[in-house]
Amino acid sequence: MKNTISEQASMAITNGHEASNYQKSGAFLFSLAILAALVALFGPSDNQVLLFWMIVGFTGASVIVYNYPILLEHKGIKNNGIMFSGMTSRGILAWITGMVLTGFYIILYWKSEYLAGLIKIMDPLSYLLRNIEADKWFLYGSLYTIAVIFMGIRFIIRNRHSRYQIIRTCSVMFFQLGFAFLIPSFLILMNQPEFYFSYFWPLKYSYLFPNDVKNLVDSPGGLGTFMVFWGLIMTFIATPLLTYKYGKRWYCSFVCGCGGLAETLGDPYRHLSDKSLNAWKFERWSVHLVLVFVVITTALLWINSYSNGAILGEASQGFSKAYGFYIGSIFSGVIGTGFYPIMGARVWCRFGCPMAAILGLFQRFKSKFRITTNGGQCISCGNCSTYCEMGIDVRAYAQKGENIIRASCVGCGICANVCPRGVLKLENLDEKGRFDAYIRPEVQ
Repeated sequence: MKNTISEQASMAITNGHEASNYQKSGAFLFSLAILAALVALFGPSDNQVLLFWMIVGFTGASVIVYNYPILLEHKGIKNNGIMFSGMTSRGILAWITGMVLTGFYIILYWKSEYLAGLIKIMDPLSYLLRNIEADKWFLYGSLYTIAVIFMGIRFIIRNRHSRYQIIRTCSVMFFQLGFAFLIPSFLILMNQPEFYFSYFWPLKYSYLFPNDVKNLVDSPGGLGTFMVFWGLIMTFIATPLLTYKYGKRWYCSFVCGCGGLAETLGDPYRHLSDKSLNAWKFERWSVHLVLVFVVITTALLWINSYSNGAILGEASQGFSKAYGFYIGSIFSGVIGTGFYPIMGARVWCRFGCPMAAILGLFQRFKSKFRITTNGGQCISCGNCSTYCEMGIDVRAYAQKGENIIRASCVGCGICANVCPRGVLKLENLDEKGRFDAYIRPEVQ
């Protein structure tokens, strides 16, 4: 027995040294990717193709090499540190990471001329997919997609014991790569309107604005009319039906690009979400106020359109510009992603997304989805609450044996993954009894 324990300890030390070496190699490769990006940004403009593939290659290799030691471990979430662990708590590295991300978004949105070098290295890919030179939004979409793919691979490696997590992650990778990147590029190549089939009103708020609808309907070939029809069907028919059947997880955790980035790139920061009662109170007000804002804005624009500006004049355009700037740019873009290392990965989803607000209302009051709990088996370890990125105190529900039917829950399933006793289970059951506490079966 002593020899066995000694051998296990020796093996653990050896694996620890090997993991450390892999982490150092991964960090080195990632540093090379950053160096290539800096050369592209500030250096000469030649060899852009080489620089592009250097950045992609070094970034991908660093993610794979850094996380290879996970494959040597037993299956299951260990909760023992995540990539670049110094950045996963609110320390100096986290603040630096947050400032870099926030600064990048600010420059991208309002001072994109400073990113001319990075934009230019995307020209080969842009010409391949769209037959036009790259712009700042193509750069953004490319980086966004690369992050989801590479960090999605990492997430799958880490959660390879869970079939649900593998399917969910492959789904968000598929929709980001296909529906949010390749298909819009192909539409531009075919001289059709750029359209994102995985986004609907009110998240993609302008898709139901009068000008956008008119431009789509007036586009040649009739494809634009189908896009308008697709948006209406998905917003007013598919969304209620799918949410009734599966809860908001069908969109927030399987389709949405915002959620996809949060679950992949933002996964190391999920435990930083505020679990306090004050945060919950603020969340309920903020997310529904944004929904009211976009509904009023859309209504005013249509009223103004039908009256040819006779009723509201420029007021509706003022609402539209305000929403686009404060919510569409600052909240969902700068704060929503830049604050990952400080406030957790679902800042936008939790506090600002109008789509999440609508889905949450359906999930709370008219849905078959719930997370069932077995309070008799809960040992109060707190893993579920710690790793809930939506700030839900899952443990409190589990201890009381109550089903979790919170409007904010995105059904990611991580709480069930990290539970050592199998207390939690994601289910789509009959509506009857959704709010009933778990009743332990009688022992025969």
